[in-house]
Amino acid sequence: MISTLSAFFSSDILHAQIFINKIYMTNEILLLAITAASIGFFHTILGPDHYLPFIFMAKARKWSMFKTSWVTVACGIGHVGSSILLGVIGFVFGIALFKLETFEGVRGDLAAYAFILFGLAYFIWGIRRAILNKPHKHMHLHKDGTLHVHDHTHAEDHDHIHKKNITPWILFTIFVLGPCEPLIPVLMYPAAGTSTSGMVFIAVIFGIVTITTMLAVVLIATFGFNFVKLGKLERYSHALAGAIVFLSGVAIVLGL
Repeated sequence: MISTLSAFFSSDILHAQIFINKIYMTNEILLLAITAASIGFFHTILGPDHYLPFIFMAKARKWSMFKTSWVTVACGIGHVGSSILLGVIGFVFGIALFKLETFEGVRGDLAAYAFILFGLAYFIWGIRRAILNKPHKHMHLHKDGTLHVHDHTHAEDHDHIHKKNITPWILFTIFVLGPCEPLIPVLMYPAAGTSTSGMVFIAVIFGIVTITTMLAVVLIATFGFNFVKLGKLERYSHALAGAIVFLSGVAIVLGL
């Protein structure tokens, strides 16, 4: 009789302990989810390199809102996805956290210098284009003796011939190189200690918030920027876009 009662109470205690552990794990995952959403939002807002390149490139290259959106989202997926993939590989193969952080640091440096090189090259090209695109007048004398004068630019004609460009794919490559620094050490590994599904859930929350914030900032700023008329400075819009990308890389190197 005593042994039966003991087994009964032991079973109840075990079930209660499992229930308490589930509540604890659920609360921990919930807390991590809120942290992931907060870090994803502020990490993006406080990192101008997450949105300024898209805003100024969209203005310079006259991208539609649709193209601006898919370029931003694609780069955001590459940015977050590469860190998630690295975190999963580290978890599966038991790679030490400090090794992953070291590798992420190397990736961050590569992305920063890629920003700098691409921005500098684009800036130089933009200056050259602005010089070539300086408006000049052409005069045509018609058979009836009428003199017709019109402004003309060579660079714009050249743009009509070469409409396709690789700028979105260069940006995508740079963002794939660029790590989401807080994701692995602050979020994924603590979540992995709770459960694998929890780790996936945290990574998804962080990714959705980060990409959504990027897209929202880019679209709002681009929409407003479309109403800004640069006048004679319009032909320097490519040079300005290159300068912004260049400065974004410099800011990353300086840890700003």
